[in-house]
Amino acid sequence: MCTYETATLPISGSGKIAGEWIPVTDATVYFDHPVHAPETHTLNIDFRNPSRGPSCRIAVELSRESAKSLVRAIEEMLRTDPDLPQDKLP
Repeated sequence: MCTYETATLPISGSGKIAGEWIPVTDATVYFDHPVHAPETHTLNIDFRNPSRGPSCRIAVELSRESAKSLVRAIEEMLRTDPDLPQDKLP
């Protein structure tokens, strides 16, 4: 079910689009109907750089289970970061 709730946050990183690496400065996360993925609803993440125009985005559509697995993998990898203080671990 679409909730029309959207989280938008500033981020710092890079993404590859059309063979070119670009800085990504914003992320938008929402649950909605996918454009391409073979699911009824997906967790959608858009990595963007608005300073380069509206088409400068990398879109990802994930099934619910794939999104949950990705969250767990990200948290696990963050726990292996030797520069992250132990009291800041997810």
